[in-house]
Amino acid sequence: MPKLILDQVRKEYATPAESLVVLESVSLELNGGDNLAIVGPSGSGKSTLLHIVGTLDTPTSGTVTLHGINPFQLNEKGLARFRNQNVGFIFQDHHLLPQLTALENVLVPTLAKGHATSHEVDRAKRLLDQVGLANRATHLPSALSGGERQRVAIARALIFEPTLLLADEPTGNLDHVNANAISDLLLEMQANGDGETIMMVVTHSEDLAKRMSRCLELSSGQLAEATG
Repeated sequence: MPKLILDQVRKEYATPAESLVVLESVSLELNGGDNLAIVGPSGSGKSTLLHIVGTLDTPTSGTVTLHGINPFQLNEKGLARFRNQNVGFIFQDHHLLPQLTALENVLVPTLAKGHATSHEVDRAKRLLDQVGLANRATHLPSALSGGERQRVAIARALIFEPTLLLADEPTGNLDHVNANAISDLLLEMQANGDGETIMMVVTHSEDLAKRMSRCLELSSGQLAEATG
């Protein structure tokens, strides 16, 4: 079973006056099938932590391991391959390519190796069906609603059956009805996998946070059990 381990992760940035410490001694363990909400005030470092877990940013010190692998010890190509095959990202803004159809957007991660295989095209179609957009596969993002665009983004994040599913404010741009629908969908899609996907969600939404099996608060650079 996959395991994600963060050990004493620290992130700081140099400033003209002094170093700005964003994360300090952050440690965490998650097993396959776990889901976690990370809450905290704006600017507390939640997105920075998520980006480090997803290898989009590097820690100043400490280690991150997945499957026993520290991805930051890989070379540039190896790190990109690791991220592509093991991590699925969902952001507040869907980041769909406007010139591509919904189906083509779901297949974008496959282009890192040249082109999509027939198996991957079939999986993309199944994912669109699972998120309720089978009849919108050929539509451009401009023809989709905000909630539909986020559903496409979820399908895209799952194209390689990632070990880690990371969502940064996935309901932040949606109204209450669509936010609830996306929350339902995230949990449903995690459960529909092989039972080993780890999901981590950064959110300001109390409703979404309460639906995760665990909730931690990031404050003053450190993680602690949420008290709210």
